[in-house]
Amino acid sequence: MRWDALLARSAALAVPGQRRILGIAGAPGAGKSTLARRLVDALGDRAALVGMDGFHLAQGELERLGRAERKGAPDTFDADGYVHLLRRLHANTDPVVYAPEFHRAIEEPIANAVPVRCDVPLVITEGNYLLLWPAVRPLLAEAWYLDPGEDIRRDRLRARHMAFGRTPAEAAARTGGPDERNAQLVATTAPTADLVLGKVD
Repeated sequence: MRWDALLARSAALAVPGQRRILGIAGAPGAGKSTLARRLVDALGDRAALVGMDGFHLAQGELERLGRAERKGAPDTFDADGYVHLLRRLHANTDPVVYAPEFHRAIEEPIANAVPVRCDVPLVITEGNYLLLWPAVRPLLAEAWYLDPGEDIRRDRLRARHMAFGRTPAEAAARTGGPDERNAQLVATTAPTADLVLGKVD
């Protein structure tokens, strides 16, 4: 789909005096955060970006629970915390709401890193499981599902893992193992999206 059409569609949701949430879902490596950031940058003060990844459980907690090797699976997130934040953003009764942000360089979430003011009409949220967790979908004005093709997605994942310190063999194992299992689960949610996107031109 063309970029200008997506920008126009998101801009139509950014109505001053209202609060809407646009969700961008997709499998790991689909390009969700890149598209969301591009839209927010283009919309300027009319939009804010809140990523689901800010609700990753801390590494120490994942190790305590025995889930560290499955980091990125649905039960390695604070799903209830994410839903609670979306409800606050949807209600828009606070002057500012602070959201967490995930920092890949340290593989940890940082609390209260993203301020969302009440005068921002559109919140764009992105993540793997927006369409998997039932409580999320009713809070979204629109839900888009991003699917650039499996080869592109896997290549991006391998490159990302190597950029953050994994060897080529480790990156391939992660991409073909936990990431692939998560991707197959996420793919089952695509039919519930309002818009399914391939490569964005």
